[in-house]
Amino acid sequence: MKASILDLRYKTKDVLKALERNETVSISYRGKEKGRIYPVEAVDTVQAKVSEHAFFASAKEEESVDELMDCLRGDRY
Repeated sequence: MKASILDLRYKTKDVLKALERNETVSISYRGKEKGRIYPVEAVDTVQAKVSEHAFFASAKEEESVDELMDCLRGDRY
């Protein structure tokens, strides 16, 4: 389906119906394609632990995730 910015605002119901039919919605603004909206696939996702995230792979092994986040956030007061 092709939709403009105005279609997203005024015809949201039609855009959502297209997504329910597993159609990709191509969004255009002033005649130029700006993006696409893809339907969500029904996939069972397993929630991973925060410590398994790629960001924390660079952390020192002796440093816990909580300690690293405290260091990044700094003092709150």
